[in-house]
Amino acid sequence: MPLHYQSCTFRYGRRTRPVIDGLDLHFSPGHTVLLGPNGAGKSTLLTLGASATFPQAGKVQVAGLSTDRRKDLPAYRRKVSRLPQKPTFLPGMTCCEHVAYVGWLKGMSERAAWKAAPAAIERVGLTEKTGHKVTTLSGGQQQRLAIAQALVHQAELLLLDEPTVGLDPAQRRRFHDLLAELRGSVSVIVSTHDIADLDQSFDEVVVLEQGKPRFQGSVAQFAAHARPDSVPGRHLESAYAALLGTVEL
Repeated sequence: MPLHYQSCTFRYGRRTRPVIDGLDLHFSPGHTVLLGPNGAGKSTLLTLGASATFPQAGKVQVAGLSTDRRKDLPAYRRKVSRLPQKPTFLPGMTCCEHVAYVGWLKGMSERAAWKAAPAAIERVGLTEKTGHKVTTLSGGQQQRLAIAQALVHQAELLLLDEPTVGLDPAQRRRFHDLLAELRGSVSVIVSTHDIADLDQSFDEVVVLEQGKPRFQGSVAQFAAHARPDSVPGRHLESAYAALLGTVEL
């Protein structure tokens, strides 16, 4: 399920400099990691991709559906689901209620949403928490519940903004295991600063810098930018530093 940005420009406020200016970028099907320094435009790119905001110029398209055509938006939003960096939850709801509610908001019937919610919760390993209040979950569990919300309406493309922030190593491993389970059925674009497991979880790498793609290619092509004398086990960090012209840590 490719995501295509065509000549997109977006700015926050009329007098500010565009965060994205005339962007042409075509994501491939599969699992893509979106890298870039703070302020590169990664979150803006995902927000536009989810049709939560709209470009001032250009088009964002998925499967022939475009966010600039109002009649396309319901179908577009059923195909695409976004997990923001800091997901919010309604107080008082159980996990199952919250996931079903999000499914209903995405256009599912009430009955279908209730039926799909437990399966989505099971996919993220929270079955034992199905009837628990969301407020009783740990931060890592809430992050996994947010992913269940993104999955409940069977979206074909997930846009995940810094989904491993606040997760401990075991929880991050669970997240990457979930990505592996989704391979072949759902395309995923993940914005992150954590590239430790990049070579195990992703097919494509896109590096964004100042709203422009600095690099796009396979994980092997990305790794080839590492310095020959890079520290063993840190060749991906070396490649990232080399592409951005920064000093390795």
